[in-house]
Parts: sequence; C-alpha cells; structure tokens
Amino acid sequence: MIAIGVVLIVIGLVVKISSLWIAGLVVGVVGLVLLLVGLRGRKVGGRQYWY
Repeated sequence: MIAIGVVLIVIGLVVKISSLWIAGLVVGVVGLVLLLVGLRGRKVGGRQYWY
C-alpha cells in the first residue's frame, strides 16, 4: 500500500490532480499504520501471518 500511495502522489503531482495526490497520501498513511501495527506483533485484519 505504501508503494501504491507513493505512485499516486507522484502521478498526482505530475498531472496536477489534487484529488489523486490526496488519495495517494491517504493510502500511504494507511499503509504505514498497518506496517507499524504488524511490526508490533499484533494481528492485522485477523491474520497473524501473511501467506
């Protein structure tokens, strides 16, 4: 999700579409939050491990 967020931010800045930039920012922040929760050893979305 973090990579998708970065791609959306870059595309939004190049094409000058602010809603795409904001969507990329939201997706990136959600990805970072999920990463941090997963690194703490807690279950994310009911899964302890990702297969």
